Amino acid sequence: MSLATFLKRRTKTASPIEEVTDERAYVASQWQLMWWKFRRHKLAMACGVIVILMYVVAIFVEPLATYDPEQQDQRQAYRPPTPLHFIDSKGQFHLVPFVYGTFQKRDLATLAMVYTDDTSKIYPVHLFMKGAPYKLWGLFPMNWHLFGVDDPGRVNLFGSDGTGRDVYSRLVYGARISMSVGLFGVMMSFILGIVLGGISGFYGGTIDTLIQRVIEFLRSMPTVPLWMSLSAALPPTWPPLKVYFAITLILSLIGWTGLARVVRGRFLALREEDFVMAAKISGSSEMRIILRHMVPSFLSHIIAALTLAVPDMILSETALSFLGLGLRYPAISWGVLLQDSQNIRAVATAPWLLFPGLAVVLAVLSLNFLGDGLRDAADPYAR
Repeated sequence: MSLATFLKRRTKTASPIEEVTDERAYVASQWQLMWWKFRRHKLAMACGVIVILMYVVAIFVEPLATYDPEQQDQRQAYRPPTPLHFIDSKGQFHLVPFVYGTFQKRDLATLAMVYTDDTSKIYPVHLFMKGAPYKLWGLFPMNWHLFGVDDPGRVNLFGSDGTGRDVYSRLVYGARISMSVGLFGVMMSFILGIVLGGISGFYGGTIDTLIQRVIEFLRSMPTVPLWMSLSAALPPTWPPLKVYFAITLILSLIGWTGLARVVRGRFLALREEDFVMAAKISGSSEMRIILRHMVPSFLSHIIAALTLAVPDMILSETALSFLGLGLRYPAISWGVLLQDSQNIRAVATAPWLLFPGLAVVLAVLSLNFLGDGLRDAADPYAR
């Protein structure tokens, strides 16, 4: 009987090591043990797939969008979401999904445009068809879209807004900014938190006191008024790209303090450990001791903390843009799209304008559950 089999029979509570029935479990690296435990967290695995898909959408927004996000057509204002059909009005099944044509007429009582299906006109949904021209990543001219229908048919999966723009296409374009602002903001917070927290905990003394007073000052200020004041200081004449980087910088300057506190505490505990003293005696430089010995010892905790920080960045950008203090038109983010839902009459007329809010909820929940799974996997020996 192997050692792994013996331990598996003796232990009633399952651990990630017990998933491997041979001796590989006892020679596996820390990262392998973390992966074995993380894959047991089914919800975190599913949310990890959702997060990856969202970032794939953010990378390839141009071909995934059905129409030009700025294409306006007042005749299509507040058009409801277009349903996809497989069975036509005659009961015949179609292997390829299709949409019906529409009749449009004005409701004389509410003055709202009413859309009725014209079952005599069927428009199949084609994959990889030509449509509105665009530049992939602003570099490569293309006109291929993932799906669409032939003119004069129209497919608005999430309806249209008050100017006839396709909400689905704008939602896809908004994913690029809203998902990337969290990623870039966390990367900058990661650098500031690791560097300043590491310096504070490794050297101590006057440097530690100075950095801690700065952290306490930033954490004592109300977050929302601080965001509002810094965002209001941005010149209104700045182009959207410049405002985007400024918002990312603002969120990073505010969000690094929590990670810096964690890093400082771990450095205070590790700097007296035997392996750190051995590295000093062997002649290693201070930077090498910090980057090669101290930081990797709690890197798993940092990864989990950063994963949980991304949703906060996304919510912060969405809140600022919703209040009109963040990104502004013509930039497209989920917060900018939610500005259309500030008018209760518009929401009552077109509730599909709240779809960007559902995208924010899905992204935040997925990232939070993914972070929970990474946090649990960071300690593979816990049961």
